Amino acid sequence: MEEGVTHAIMKDLKIGRYVLIDSVPCKVVEIETSSPGKHGSAKMRITGIGIFDSQKKTLLKPSDGDVEVPTIVKKKAQVVSVEGSSSQLMDLESYEVYSLPVPEDLRGKLKSGNEVEIIEASGRRAISRNL
Repeated sequence: MEEGVTHAIMKDLKIGRYVLIDSVPCKVVEIETSSPGKHGSAKMRITGIGIFDSQKKTLLKPSDGDVEVPTIVKKKAQVVSVEGSSSQLMDLESYEVYSLPVPEDLRGKLKSGNEVEIIEASGRRAISRNL
């Protein structure tokens, strides 16, 4: 089991929550449930968007199946500088300075001195939104 991962039951997942699909932390954007058959349990299809690569992923399991939920940590950081699609950020708690790519939807909107929300999971970081 990976560090920072908890377990949940498929039927407990909700839209907007996070789940690991193919070892990739994803935000749940759609949930479909099929009715149980004569001899089986209800199946659920979870569609998620990868929080680091924005790729669409699908998970199909019985509604009472076990899923892995990544531990998501949200932090605040200050933008030190922006150069093209890369940004220098400073963690507002530890004062650590690091570089992260600027997401498509924030290109041209980040400026030095701005605060952003950083999302951390599975040892990776990404800028989630401008504060």
